[in-house]
Amino acid sequence: MGCATLDFTNLGDLAATGLVNVSGLGDQQFHLEPESSSEYCFEGIVGKSAALQKVLEQVAIVAPTDSTVLLHGETGTGKELIARAIHNLSSRQDRPFVRMNCAAIPSGLLESELFGHENGAFTGALIQKKGRFELADGGSLFLDEIGDISLELQPKLLRAVQEQEFERLGSARTIQVNVRMIAATHRDLPAMIEEGKFREDLFYRLNVFPIEIPPLRERREDIPLLVNYFVSKLSQRMRKQITSVSRRTMEVLTNHSWRGNVRELANFIERAVILTRGEELEVPVNELATSSETIVAVGTPSTFRQAESSVIINALRASSGRIAGKGGAAERLGLKRTTLQNKIRRLGIAKATCGY
Repeated sequence: MGCATLDFTNLGDLAATGLVNVSGLGDQQFHLEPESSSEYCFEGIVGKSAALQKVLEQVAIVAPTDSTVLLHGETGTGKELIARAIHNLSSRQDRPFVRMNCAAIPSGLLESELFGHENGAFTGALIQKKGRFELADGGSLFLDEIGDISLELQPKLLRAVQEQEFERLGSARTIQVNVRMIAATHRDLPAMIEEGKFREDLFYRLNVFPIEIPPLRERREDIPLLVNYFVSKLSQRMRKQITSVSRRTMEVLTNHSWRGNVRELANFIERAVILTRGEELEVPVNELATSSETIVAVGTPSTFRQAESSVIINALRASSGRIAGKGGAAERLGLKRTTLQNKIRRLGIAKATCGY
């Protein structure tokens, strides 16, 4: 399925500036186009913002190599899409792309899922089973939420990644593989290392080529393109003829903070398509306007700076000034500890201001 395009005819210099500030455009509409090839689509990833382009440049650089990649980004930012793009642009593209979400599997079963087991290795192991490493031989293995792997299992994972060998549970036979590792997490792994929850040697082995995936609020100019893409795909599936989005609706969608990122936007647009009865997208904007998140206008830096500062101060107050660790301000905001510290310095937030 191709990427969607968007007709910017009525949006002035929006495409040229890369910013979305549609106030003062009267009742003009965004005219949606059917899905087609687009210069704003790369391996199924939709967007043209500078933040996203930087990520895609890194993908293009590292994909042809066999180097291990560590993707970091908030939940819903599209880490699996980036991982698939790396695989598809590599020499392994015709070999398996095997994925596993480490957070979705009980810790007691994780070792078996990774390395496999022999018949009778444990209660319930009635047949021999290959693990993800073995299934990915010759291809790529994508381990999402790598930060959720237990400390007990981390040494075995380190050996498998570094030496490309392991043993199935219940077997002494060493299995050799050729697997390209792509890992992802939303957690602050350096902070976890400081807390003794993640091995430093494993982090260095995974962090060969780190890629930071920006949240949707840092690439707002991509939101109209994404809206068009989701509306086009969903309306086709639901056999609806939705051809436009009102100026006001797109303004609200673009200025919303989207804490759940692209995944939240996609789910919200699906609900809107279901509700739509005519040719113009009917969006329940009151759900966004009444949310607890701050809605700010792109193109007004001072307002955005004040809103960003306010959100950070509130998080610091709620965590009693603690930045890293569980319940810290960084975790509450879904940011890396170092990213939050940089923002605090840039915004000039003082301890006295936060009341701690």
